Amino acid sequence: MERRTFIKSSGLGSLPFLTPLLPLMGAAVSHPAAVPAVNFVAAGELLNTQQYAEKLQQIGQTTPIEQDAFGNGGCVTALEEKFEQLTGKEKAIFMPTGTMANQLAMKVLSGQQTKVLVMENSHYYRDEADAASTLHNKRLIPLGKENYRFPLDELKAAIEYYKEGEYFPSGVGAMAVEIPVRRNDNRMMSYREFEQISEYCRAQQIPLHLDGARIFMASAWSGIPVSAYAALADTIYISLYKYLGAASGAMLCGKKEVISQMPRLIKIHGGSMYRNWTNAAMVLHGIDGFMDRLAKARQQGDALIAMLNRLPQFRITPAKDGTCVYPMELKGVDATVFKKGMAAQGIRAVASELIINETILYRDNNDLFNAFKKAAGIA
Repeated sequence: MERRTFIKSSGLGSLPFLTPLLPLMGAAVSHPAAVPAVNFVAAGELLNTQQYAEKLQQIGQTTPIEQDAFGNGGCVTALEEKFEQLTGKEKAIFMPTGTMANQLAMKVLSGQQTKVLVMENSHYYRDEADAASTLHNKRLIPLGKENYRFPLDELKAAIEYYKEGEYFPSGVGAMAVEIPVRRNDNRMMSYREFEQISEYCRAQQIPLHLDGARIFMASAWSGIPVSAYAALADTIYISLYKYLGAASGAMLCGKKEVISQMPRLIKIHGGSMYRNWTNAAMVLHGIDGFMDRLAKARQQGDALIAMLNRLPQFRITPAKDGTCVYPMELKGVDATVFKKGMAAQGIRAVASELIINETILYRDNNDLFNAFKKAAGIA
């Protein structure tokens, strides 16, 4: 579920003047600004315009927010340094979108080679408007049809097929892997599978890019640090808005020789924005302790699911190789009535699934359990 940037001013001092006008700009949710909702429909919190502005003001009152200029300096540079530490990579750079992060990473990694290997159900292959072929003259070779994983043998066979089967062999320039895969309900290949793919790619001198938009979720559910995933890839992209608090933005991390090429590429592809601090400040504020909060959220979520599964109306099961998305079945309960009933209690939820994230920590499980019962019409 997308969030939209709403602040158009470049100065923090203008926020007090903006705040009274923000309700007129249209809120994303209906609950009062002071009461953040538990959100079971996305990977993180969804703030409306007024809540976002107020939070920025609160951050600025405790820690001065330093502006950037076209992504340089201020809290943007501080955030890049934070992601260098988190991922263990030499260099990180703020990107306006995840699509640009994916596309430019693969462009640089693949160089003059035209073939790139991708997952068929990945964002890079299915959700980026054929940018790889349209803009960068890349020929995409998909693996693991409609799946969140593919066996190493399929990768080897594809490379051999194109190496031996074409009259003018051009070689494979790079490979992209997505962990976890959004189109498969955030399910993921195992770390060992990814490790084998990484080892093979390095042996074949094929650069590897990791679309880790939701890699923090993979880490929380696998128990493997983000830095360990990042170490297996040449570059990694991480979303800043899906669960880290920003309204938009992404971070691309990798070797200096790769990331140093990005500022010019960002500019010529129209992604160089004058100010980025409104996004960077939000992430910088919440990133410390995020994994600890996510671990607590998962623990509380598991306990809540166990409570709900004791009711005959609910059946919630973890997905195989899943992360934060739990398929849910409601028996004898109208889905629309349930959704409205939850919303009336300040909780975003649908009848088909629960997505566990740190917003579950806003309410205790007894309160949440009773809210589910009430919305389902259970006495």
